[in-house]
Amino acid sequence: MRTLILAAALAVLPVNAVAQTPPSSPTVRAMAAGYKALTVCSALKTAEAAGGERTLESVEANELVGIYAELDPLVREMPVEIGERQVSVPWDEAMPPRVAVYTPGRGCAILPVGWTGDSPGMFRPGLRMNEPLVVAEPDGNAAGLTEAVEEAFEDGYGVGTNTTAVVVLQGDRLVAESYAEGFGVDTPQRTWSVAKSLAGTLIGAAVQRGEVDVEAPAAIANWQVDGDPRRVITVDTLMRMASGLTSDTAGNRTDALYFGGVGIDEQVTTWPLIAPPGSRYRYANNDILLAVLSIEPTFANHAPADLFRRLGMYDTWAETDWRGHYMLSSQVWSTARDLARFGQLYLNDGMQDGQRILPEGWLAHVSRPSGPQPEGDFGYGATFWLMNRSDGVPADTIAAFGNRGQYVVIVPGRDVVIVRRGEDPTGNRFDIAAFTRDVLAALDE
Repeated sequence: MRTLILAAALAVLPVNAVAQTPPSSPTVRAMAAGYKALTVCSALKTAEAAGGERTLESVEANELVGIYAELDPLVREMPVEIGERQVSVPWDEAMPPRVAVYTPGRGCAILPVGWTGDSPGMFRPGLRMNEPLVVAEPDGNAAGLTEAVEEAFEDGYGVGTNTTAVVVLQGDRLVAESYAEGFGVDTPQRTWSVAKSLAGTLIGAAVQRGEVDVEAPAAIANWQVDGDPRRVITVDTLMRMASGLTSDTAGNRTDALYFGGVGIDEQVTTWPLIAPPGSRYRYANNDILLAVLSIEPTFANHAPADLFRRLGMYDTWAETDWRGHYMLSSQVWSTARDLARFGQLYLNDGMQDGQRILPEGWLAHVSRPSGPQPEGDFGYGATFWLMNRSDGVPADTIAAFGNRGQYVVIVPGRDVVIVRRGEDPTGNRFDIAAFTRDVLAALDE
């Protein structure tokens, strides 16, 4: 019943090895076990920390179905062992299980193949003290808004999709909220690439503090040698997916990092340049991982969790690799309400409680399609998608998009944030433009 409220072995593995290796190979089985260990660990442990509860059955029915074709059948059959601080998945008689370790305040990290101990990185715990959102009736047609939200859960915006949560903010008021069975206000889900827009926000906060210049070359140590053409790539170019670095698959799949136990600093800095920086658009996880790696020194005094707490996002966990490098291209777990708070920061032009978090004009910066643009239905700014090509949607609308149907739509001119969470199987796409159009139409009546 839904609730409704209206108011190391892989360290030398090529990135594309998974796609080229038969599904029965040890490499793919190791990756599948890592996928399951990390997903189960993150889902269960962050929900517990948020004051909620997830079951293994719920995770297996939502997060672990409809995943990558080469991993899906393996993940379904692999057993899982759940401990107090870690989750283990056996995968080979000759090798130790794949292990994901939970750290308070930082979520879970997958350890390298063959690792049998704890992760060496221990972090201070986060604090949890969420302030309630103001629940109110919407300005406009409440019945129309209810209908649009209900349709989101009933395949109205995509056959075979699986909506798990919807939250709509109008100004500072919560005007719609609904959850699928097994999910609720205290259920974090993986953000997937919505994390890229969170990364852009962390970069913006560092710019406001005077610690980062996005127009300066990215501080990647491996590139700082005479004659290396990559040394001119700026942080802003990385944010706009225009680095010119090699990207051999759509999205530059980084399975070896996400689920294999490879460290970010081991792999993302090694890609060669194949096009002049700023000359082409190519959506790639590595561009955002590099942008975040370049500002990593600022995290010593301003960790991602610190910014989340300032925004009231106390049920959000930015996960790291086993060495402590943040995987802010994908590995963040957050609730729908927390993501609405994130969107609200942009409605407020980067201000929070009277203090400036983001530079004046940062919204315009991330909204500006100043780099080469992708083909298709949406444009791209700096870590945000642009809905400036969508009929019936205001041209100033920006959005954070993530795999399996994660969406945070920000409509500054209408003072509206729309959050849709999902666990959509591969090949089943939720029509976020149509949903946005219908929600805005209801609010406008």
